Amino acid sequence: MTSEASPRSADKDDPVVVEEVSVGWSPEQVLLEHVSFKVHAAEIFSILGASGCGKSTLLRTVIGLMPPLDGSIRLHGLPVELDRAGPPIFGVTFQGGALFGSMTVVENVALPMREWARVPPDAADAMARAKLRLVGLEGAADKPPSELSGGMKKRAAIARALALEPSLLFLDEPSAGLDPITSAGLDELILTLKEVLGVTIVVVTHELRSVFATSDRCILLDKDAKGIVAEGTPRELDESEDPRVQAFFHRIGRAA
Repeated sequence: MTSEASPRSADKDDPVVVEEVSVGWSPEQVLLEHVSFKVHAAEIFSILGASGCGKSTLLRTVIGLMPPLDGSIRLHGLPVELDRAGPPIFGVTFQGGALFGSMTVVENVALPMREWARVPPDAADAMARAKLRLVGLEGAADKPPSELSGGMKKRAAIARALALEPSLLFLDEPSAGLDPITSAGLDELILTLKEVLGVTIVVVTHELRSVFATSDRCILLDKDAKGIVAEGTPRELDESEDPRVQAFFHRIGRAA
């Protein structure tokens, strides 16, 4: 178990390849340095770390919302900056869900289909309702987001992220603010997406219960180290003798 990416025969098999990436607001405000990892196809890969370690900033850099200070990022073999001209090759959800309050839930989900793929309104509506069925929200399709619970908003955001049939999905703190029962239901949905759709899922989180329930592999970021201090399965990290890994796993605990 090291901070090095697992070997593979060819990068083209790995939907996400991050090599020697440094992220931050400027060369004088660096959060993470020389981060390298690969995400394998059809796995659930978690990026872990305490608050302030830079994990959400790393996510924003990986999906092209922020330029890296150094290093390279490839999604499905293409440099991430080349994905800006056309429809995105991945889906993403952020912590707040980012649903438009002036639209119904189904209109939110249909929006990428209409804006990016130019799907006719009736077809987009039908496809959006199918996505909501997949995430268990068919009955909320015609409601405004304001009438949804926190967990339902997370599911609606995932449905919208799946609108363009991506094979790669990024989830930023999907369980944040949810009670344990709702969080467990979201974990089941994430597993279902992997099993039914074969989608590769990258999750940014500090929720260890969800990591043990869903993740195939994970990396742990450390604020003081400004980088990855461990990589492996959740069980391997849990059994690590590295004091930095122990501090995260056993101070926060699996119930965090």
